[in-house]
Amino acid sequence: MPQSEVPAHLADPAENESVTPQPPAEPVVRYAPASAPDPAEAEVLARAQAGDHHAFAQLYALHKRRIYSLCLRMVGNIAEAEDMTQEAFLQLHRKIATFRGDSAFSTWLHRLAINVVLMQLRKKGLNLISLDEAMEPTPEEGPGRSFGAPDLRLSGSIDRLALERAVADLPAGYRLIFILHDVEGYEHNEIATMLDCSIGNSKSQLHKARLKLRETLQAQGRTSAKETQS
Repeated sequence: MPQSEVPAHLADPAENESVTPQPPAEPVVRYAPASAPDPAEAEVLARAQAGDHHAFAQLYALHKRRIYSLCLRMVGNIAEAEDMTQEAFLQLHRKIATFRGDSAFSTWLHRLAINVVLMQLRKKGLNLISLDEAMEPTPEEGPGRSFGAPDLRLSGSIDRLALERAVADLPAGYRLIFILHDVEGYEHNEIATMLDCSIGNSKSQLHKARLKLRETLQAQGRTSAKETQS
């Protein structure tokens, strides 16, 4: 198996100073559900909003896997993800009549689920790493770097399963901000509001998350290369 490439925005900037940026060779990785309206789903949604329990069960069947996957990526624990998925749909049952169609239903449900996860994490006392700690360079990084660089999306040039395993292994605070920003597409000011932290803290933890992902993916690539040679 060839060594996995590391996404450009996870690579060390010092290694690429003289290289002209090239467009990604493969499509951008996006986990969020598509927002294109579905007439059949719209009809089911209307019936569910009117109190039809069978229609609500249909919505649950349509969206449960996506919501579970989202919860699992955010918390990294199967049992907790299952509990939060159930809680998200309980919240949906209570609030479905408030959906006005200002956005796609899948987008609205996605945000509702994220809010459920964040609420549960706050109850558990999730501690985000302090800005000072995140700013402190590790030995392999050298001097501290700026966190104001453009925020790029993950390219599809690495093995998706390897990436998902690496994300799951991130510390909770890093993983949460990485998922919210690079996967779900929230801006740093939105994340700061959600997590009650500073914008600088959000940027710094995203930076650290990317560094850890880079290290993990490089290590996986070296391991794969050795296995291929042996």
